[in-house]
Amino acid sequence: MSEYIFKLPDLGEGTVESEIGEWNVKVGEMVAEEAIVGTMMTDKAAVELNAPVSGKVISLAGEPGDMIAVGAPLVVFETDASAPSKEPKTTPVEAVATSEPAVEQASSAATANGKVITSPAIRRRARESGIDLSTVPGSGAGGRILRSDFDQFLHSQRPGAAPVPSAPAPSRTEEIKVIGLRRIIAERMSEANREIPHFAYVEEIDITELEALRKHLNSKITDKAGRLTLLPFLSLALMRTLKDFPQCNTTYDKTRNVLIRHGAVHLGIATQTPDGLKVPVVRNAQSLSVSNLSSEIKRVSEAAKNNTAKKNELSGSTITITSLGRLGGIVSTPVINMPEVAIIGVNKAVERPVVVDGQIEVRLMMNLSSSFDHRFVDGYDAAAMIQQVKELLEHPATIFIY
Repeated sequence: MSEYIFKLPDLGEGTVESEIGEWNVKVGEMVAEEAIVGTMMTDKAAVELNAPVSGKVISLAGEPGDMIAVGAPLVVFETDASAPSKEPKTTPVEAVATSEPAVEQASSAATANGKVITSPAIRRRARESGIDLSTVPGSGAGGRILRSDFDQFLHSQRPGAAPVPSAPAPSRTEEIKVIGLRRIIAERMSEANREIPHFAYVEEIDITELEALRKHLNSKITDKAGRLTLLPFLSLALMRTLKDFPQCNTTYDKTRNVLIRHGAVHLGIATQTPDGLKVPVVRNAQSLSVSNLSSEIKRVSEAAKNNTAKKNELSGSTITITSLGRLGGIVSTPVINMPEVAIIGVNKAVERPVVVDGQIEVRLMMNLSSSFDHRFVDGYDAAAMIQQVKELLEHPATIFIY
């Protein structure tokens, strides 16, 4: 018998430490080589780590939420064999869904040793729904339960299907450890609010003509999936406007105290996902048509929601749009997505009585609630930029002749 110490490998992108997301093994358990021992969280992704040897787990480095330095002991195995020379395998969670073995084979593989392979988000949803994950067939690599597998199983449990195990009676209080993506969001929001003097500017926009144009264009599109929302029009108007306000398409490198003005617009789309808020990026948005903008916004947003987004699709934005859709309210105060210096917030469109040429008319009105880093964007320039976006949206033909 000998011990093999599995140390946390370098997960790339200059990572010096990583957070334990969850363990798939426990002390005293026998583990086969290549089995997934756990998930480590970086700022950009959840990374699954595979056992480099077969053996018995002697110790684990900590609990979910604990930070582990690169090169520090992560798992200690008791093994008969000598330590392998190969590097341990790491798998980004976003890439796991690319393999599609038969469901029956995957299901048996997932439960053969009593463990279920899936993401922390699906485990949480299962707990909230009172579902035993060992009963859910997994179609991913090694029997992993994908989001589509879980959604399909939930659908099958509707009235008339087999009953779902009842959830335990709720207690009065529940302690929820802030780990993973939620911890990263909390830290970034706190840092942005602490370091950036936010200048907020709200403007109402009459989008009656824009909505008429949108409906007209959609009437020519037979594929419902390709129909346009207001967001690509707003994005296109923003692209046109940033040509005159390059100081708003800027990121701040605080380590060098340097502002970086970008020629290209890499548009961040703040997206609510089951795992928390993510900001997927539409690259070179300034070169896209309204239809291409629409399809790219939908593509990267869906990828963020179902965890198929690549690492480079979740970073590198130069300015962000955030929209609460139907929950948009009247006014919001969006927090700037560091290291950017501006964020455009979209509120709900509602019909309101408005005075037009001395007459009261019902118009479709929408507010833009935006925030700017007042260190680098003057209030006058922020207001002037939003006014130019407003003019383009209120006269939508001008968006396309700029």
